[in-house]
Amino acid sequence: MHHASIRTANIHRAIAFYEILGFTVCERFTTGYTLACWMEGLGGRIELIQIPEPKPAADAFADEHYVGYYHLSFDLTEATPDLPGWLTNLQECVSQVAELSPLKILLEPTQQQIGDRIFEVAFIADTDGLPLEFIRVLK
Repeated sequence: MHHASIRTANIHRAIAFYEILGFTVCERFTTGYTLACWMEGLGGRIELIQIPEPKPAADAFADEHYVGYYHLSFDLTEATPDLPGWLTNLQECVSQVAELSPLKILLEPTQQQIGDRIFEVAFIADTDGLPLEFIRVLK
């Protein structure tokens, strides 16, 4: 996959948030009449596109009947030995950036069996309320 594209109400706020997650801007550009950028980090690339007259995003996490984009998932197995500690640190970092709202945790770290593996899984919302999953392989 080349990238996942995310429409945002405020590209500068979204960039600040994704930088805290470990992404860096690798290309800034315009698409039509709006600002956009590619960011790389956590083993992938995202594209942020600012929407001039944004409407609130659907609640993909809470609405069990929603069809469409559900979430992006990032594997933190090699990045941290402790998902709860990583999440606490992330909350502290987000709280130090004036333009960002407090971190919204959608699902506290929990263990989940998928196939023959045990994963540690947590969900948060980005600056536009879109769900992001962070996952670690435990066994």
